[in-house]
Parts: sequence; structure tokens; C-alpha cells
Amino acid sequence: MQIVLITGCSTGIGYHGAVTLKNAGYRVFATARKPADVDALISQGFESVQLDLSSTASITSAVTHISQLTGGKIDVLFNNGAYGQPGAVEDLPTDALRKQFEANVFGWHELTTQIIPLMRANGRGRIIQNSSVLGLVAMKYRGAYNASKFAIEGLTDTLRLELRDSPIKVSLIEPGPIVSQFRANALSVFQENIDIENSVHHGDYQQQISRLGKKDVSNQFTLGPEAVTKALIHAIESNRPKVRYYVTFPTYLFALLKRILPFRVLDSILAKSG
Repeated sequence: MQIVLITGCSTGIGYHGAVTLKNAGYRVFATARKPADVDALISQGFESVQLDLSSTASITSAVTHISQLTGGKIDVLFNNGAYGQPGAVEDLPTDALRKQFEANVFGWHELTTQIIPLMRANGRGRIIQNSSVLGLVAMKYRGAYNASKFAIEGLTDTLRLELRDSPIKVSLIEPGPIVSQFRANALSVFQENIDIENSVHHGDYQQQISRLGKKDVSNQFTLGPEAVTKALIHAIESNRPKVRYYVTFPTYLFALLKRILPFRVLDSILAKSG
């Protein structure tokens, strides 16, 4: 039985992946940042531990606990837990950017480096990073999140090269819009950390608030979390997992446009997006 560690399992992509893999016979450790979410996962029959990606102590404690339960074996790491901090770059407090990187980059790095020795010792492993279309292209008012995903892309590409001759395989999943609590969480930190009323971007921010506050599907290209889970399963089970898994039409489209269009033309398209 393969052992899978997933971060960010309270809702959305992480939760759907955990449910699907558990039902398929994997031993899944579904982690979450909040103790209440951990309790909810345990009540549903999951092996769950608290893992706050912004805390070294929490990461180390989670890895140690899971390792003790599994005899030092973790076959698959799915780095998924993350959030988006909206706001124009000029309005973004450096501390808010720092927190974005703590959760979306540094925590992933620390968790990954703690698990790689276990995978090496066991002679196998899959590391799967849930990036984003915003790791391929940038969009306005998403600078912090764009930067964190661009960083994940660079770290992951480098890690894949460095592990090329090892039994550990590394993949990126790059979703576009997916049904989740992402927008609601982004709206919360947007209002908390950005001086919306006094910004020169105030008018555009009202559109962002409207977009983030929608309860329904954001657009016709939005897919359910099962689209990401499908890619996740292939990355786990394939003998030759893909380097990158594009998920949703916008990811395919922007990946193509980035290759064929001049930068200024692409900028004009991206400036009108979102």
C-alpha cells in the first residue's frame, strides 16, 4: 500500500484528492492547518495531522509523527496547501508578501527537503507540486501569488534535474480556475492587508472584490477539483509521469500564447484578463 501525504486538505483540491486516493486503497495522511479541520478529517475516517506550512516546528512535528506511524515510509508528497494574496504590487505590504512566501514556497521547500531522505532510503518517491496557470503567466493584482508560483516552478524544475538519476520523480500540476474556497480566502486577506479605499487602484479593486465574492462558478472554464485529482493520479501511478500537467483550458491557452506571441502582445491580452 502506497503512503501519500497531502497538504491543504480542509477543502477543494486537497480534500478531493485525499478522498479519491483513500477510496482507491492508498494510505492517505490528509493534513490541514487548523485543528478544527484536522478533527473534521479524523471524524471522516482519515489519518490526519496538523501541518501549518508557515511553521518549521509544525512541519517537523507532522513529518516525525507520520514517519513513526509508517516506519519511515512516505511514497508520495502532494504539495497543495496555499492561498492567494490579492493586491497591486505597489499596495502590497512587504510583510504580506513575506507571509505569502512562507506558506506557498518556504513551507513547501522545508516539507519537501524533510521527506526526500525518507524517499531515498526507501528507494522510491513521487513529489507532485500543485502550481497554477499563474506560475506560467502573470495577471494584474495577483503579484504576490504570481511570484510564489513562479518561485515554485523554478524550484521544482531545478529539483527535477537534481533528482533525475534518483528513484524520485517530480511533477508539476498547473490548474487554471478550479471550484474551491480559494476566492473566499483571497478576499479575506485582500481586505485585511490592502488599503483598498486609499489606493489609486480603488476602482479596479471593486471589480476584484466582486469577482472574489462570487458564490457561483467564476467562468465557463472553471472545473471541479476532480480535474486536478485525475492529473494527480496519473503523476502517482504512471511509469513515466509528465513533467507538467496542464489543467483547464486557460492553462493550455496561455501556455501556447506564451510560446508563440511577442511579449507586448501577450501583455495586452493578460492585462484584460481576470
